[in-house]
Amino acid sequence: MLKHVTTIRVRYADTDKMQFVYNGKYLEYFEVGRTELLRSCGLAYSEVEKEGYQLPLIEAKLRYISPARYDDLLDIEATVSELLSAKVHIDYKITRHETGEVITEGYTTHMFIKSDSKKPTRPPKIYTDALKKYFE
Repeated sequence: MLKHVTTIRVRYADTDKMQFVYNGKYLEYFEVGRTELLRSCGLAYSEVEKEGYQLPLIEAKLRYISPARYDDLLDIEATVSELLSAKVHIDYKITRHETGEVITEGYTTHMFIKSDSKKPTRPPKIYTDALKKYFE
């Protein structure tokens, strides 16, 4: 299993008229968590693209538990539990940094595609090599 936590601060632009983080922003926060998860094991997403692969989102689920507000520090925990699957499933938990209060939980599922053909493909070697040490 591979797990990584990234801390971010809620910007004023992330909030809505109710002064809560706008619901759509949480998918952006998931993206930050996912990007930093890959970076933490030495694999920047730009490297995946240079190798001719993309990783589009095919499914997402979010469960809102408590609102986040402007200037809150949030911890985004991203976890990959399975390495050799055709789909990449990442679980997320966003908590308030100071208290550990759960704000949002959810997941995203992605599928590798070849950049040129846009056809689904198995996870590339660059991905499995970078993550395999976390699954041994």
